[in-house]
Amino acid sequence: MSPRSDLLRVAVPKGAIFEDALHAFASAGLPVDVLREDGRKLFYEAEGAEFIVCRPSDVPVYVEYGAADVGIVGKDVLEEQKPNVVELRDLGTGWCRMILAAPAERDAEVREAIEHAEVVHVATKYPRTARRYFEGIGRQAEIIELRGSIELAPLVGLAECIVDLTATGTTLRENNLTVLDEISSSTARLISNRGAYRLRNREVSALLEAMAKDEIPLG
Repeated sequence: MSPRSDLLRVAVPKGAIFEDALHAFASAGLPVDVLREDGRKLFYEAEGAEFIVCRPSDVPVYVEYGAADVGIVGKDVLEEQKPNVVELRDLGTGWCRMILAAPAERDAEVREAIEHAEVVHVATKYPRTARRYFEGIGRQAEIIELRGSIELAPLVGLAECIVDLTATGTTLRENNLTVLDEISSSTARLISNRGAYRLRNREVSALLEAMAKDEIPLG
């Protein structure tokens, strides 16, 4: 691993919660405007901070292994990966639901299969979350992990149902899928590397305090 500077290093997620993350860090006084200067860059150096821009699923990895001191990531990712990080605060943004869904015309059939403990095929980007859900209700499922559009799987017969995130439900409706159950809800969270939380507690605590007025404390 190459030597690091003494600046606080921050992991910022690409995608849906990118703007919310920038707002949160900007409210704490971090120089996030540098991230808008060149959208193709993945690493930015600014006065007082360094920024890593990466996939949401990679944020906890960079933070856990110390390549970043703090980061913002959805609770859904934390629940799926169970990383060894400190979860500092619920930002209250980026709300979405983890749901179990199936084609509307097969709604009753899939419900009956689950209720009668038949093995159902479930497509998902969140295999651990899906497995825990079915184990929690005492039912059997064959988990099929996908990376692309999960909604396609039941439409072409790859799976009877899906476990996926939804915010507005628009994609579900467009593909004639109906929600069978809500597994959990998710919002963006501020996380910290455990070592950084101890050794750089003054900086991390100052960041947390500065963001507090716009966020929801963990309960």
